[in-house]
Amino acid sequence: MADSADRIPPAAHWQADGPLATLDLRGDWRAPEAATAWPGLGGLPATVRRVQVRADALQAWDSRLAARLWQLGADLARREPAVPLDLAALPSGLREVLSLASASSAAAPVPPEPGVLSRLGLLLTRFVERATVTLGFVGETLMALGRLLRGRTAMRGQDLVHQLWATGPSSLPIVSLVSALVGLIIAYLGAAQLQRFGAQIYMADLVTIGEVREVAALMTAVILAGRVGAAFAAQLGSMQANEEIDALRTLGLDPVEHLVLPRTIALTLMAPLLTVYAAGVAMIAGMFVAVGIFRVEPLEYLVRSFNALSLAHVSIGLLKATVYGLLVALAGCRQGLHAGRSAQAVGEATTAAVVQAIVWIVVAASALTISFQRLGW
Repeated sequence: MADSADRIPPAAHWQADGPLATLDLRGDWRAPEAATAWPGLGGLPATVRRVQVRADALQAWDSRLAARLWQLGADLARREPAVPLDLAALPSGLREVLSLASASSAAAPVPPEPGVLSRLGLLLTRFVERATVTLGFVGETLMALGRLLRGRTAMRGQDLVHQLWATGPSSLPIVSLVSALVGLIIAYLGAAQLQRFGAQIYMADLVTIGEVREVAALMTAVILAGRVGAAFAAQLGSMQANEEIDALRTLGLDPVEHLVLPRTIALTLMAPLLTVYAAGVAMIAGMFVAVGIFRVEPLEYLVRSFNALSLAHVSIGLLKATVYGLLVALAGCRQGLHAGRSAQAVGEATTAAVVQAIVWIVVAASALTISFQRLGW
């Protein structure tokens, strides 16, 4: 090994002679300049069919040079046709390292590609794991709700008031816009068909019953899933990433009571109120279509709308809105509370909260609608 005064900077050059190419290694490859001294395959002609390494002027080396030579051999082996690499001129220690690396690479087993049954098994396992987490979270929420009803909860009233404002009044602008547009669409499409029979007046019945019983609750729930459910997941996911939830547990405080319960109660209470408001906006929007385009008398439209309302329709709509609001809150809090501890994980939890909430809403809507129809309500 040369003294520090005799060391020269690392260098590597290609020398091509027909089908044979030589990589000439020189100097001390432990120096910092080694990171930029490696030539790679850029200077190797495409006509080369054999490569050898010359190391007469190689002074010192470490594992980084061994890694570069191993990668060079792998790159040459992938060429078409494969180009052999002659390492006989290297120091014995460096040859032994490369030999061990090549043996380990060759002996490493290639995992078999999973079959159909294996993939189905993995999917089923993941589904069961997620369902277990979800059921556990729902159970913790129900237990916290039971403690609240017994007056033994640590939930703060100011947290509930804040969430009531964040989920209710703050959602009015988007609920108003979407409900008005949906009311216009339902009224116009319904009237276009009813006009064939001269029954435009039944637009009032169509818009009123459809909005109060089904559409208002469903559209409000979808809006809340995208606005409030995603916010719940992002807030709790950020707290999870910043270890704030761990800090609550360390202090002996239940995150479900302090974080989940106020959000769940607030959204469950505000969803029916927003649904009533959305139905009213949609009915008014439908009235503009009936009166302005299809020449229905305003008073007649209002009378038929109020006659179409019944306690059963209103009760079913409010019940559905309550169920949808509860599902949106549970989906958002569940994903946020069990998110990973990175920015990417928080984003994934936010997306999953919206998707899960919408899926739950659609399933609940189908089940409730079929059940009420079977019962004749």
